[in-house]
Amino acid sequence: MWSYNITPRSTKGETPFMLTYGYEAMVPVEVGSGSLRRDRYTEEDVEVNQRLHLELLEETRENSQLRLAAYQQRAARFYNKKVKGQMLKVRNLVLRKVMPNTKNPQHGVFGANWEGPYKIKVILGKETYHLEDMEGKLVPRAWNAEHLRKYYQ
Repeated sequence: MWSYNITPRSTKGETPFMLTYGYEAMVPVEVGSGSLRRDRYTEEDVEVNQRLHLELLEETRENSQLRLAAYQQRAARFYNKKVKGQMLKVRNLVLRKVMPNTKNPQHGVFGANWEGPYKIKVILGKETYHLEDMEGKLVPRAWNAEHLRKYYQ
């Protein structure tokens, strides 16, 4: 837990300890063996530095939030670059993914992964569809595009 709190995060650029308390934590090794920071310690300097850090803490937190927002935008851009939306229309033929609860256990590992074809009857929303089989019988419940694949004859 200690190492997590004193390690700077790439998303925020600061340590969680710094964002919480307003100053950097002293590592236990520094306390026992001595360091430049510990050897030059004076109460007056600490009070002045602590006031200065507390005044700048809000700005540090705001900068951290900006860095976090930029990181989230980069991550979203990277993810969305690889996502390909399907443009399915009414009356398109699609295959439906075989779900584990509808899979025939007698077929074992070599059973089909896709079933169909089905026709798209209604587009309910973004990438949500009602399907019907080839005889016109409505398939229960709506299906998301991630469980459908366009069928080419």
